[in-house]
Amino acid sequence: MLLQSAGKISDLRTQVRYELIPTQRDADGKLVERGVRYTADFAYLKDGKLVVEDAKGARTQAYILKRKLMFWVHGIVVVEA
Repeated sequence: MLLQSAGKISDLRTQVRYELIPTQRDADGKLVERGVRYTADFAYLKDGKLVVEDAKGARTQAYILKRKLMFWVHGIVVVEA
C-alpha cells in the first residue's frame, strides 16, 4: 500500500484468484473434477505491466505446480517475495 501511495505501483489488489484448470463435468452435468485455482497474494501494475506476487514462507509441491501452470496458462511469471 505504501508503494501505491508513493506512486510506484497502481491498481493494487490482494488475494487475486486465477483459474488454472476449469471445473470438469460429464455429459449429464455431474461434477467429475473440481477446478484448480491459484490465489496470488498481490497483483498490481508497475510501469504499465502486470506483476503477480506471492509472499512464500515454504515452497510446497502444490505451489510450484501452480506457479508453473500460471506461466503455461496465463503467461504470468509469479514473483516470489
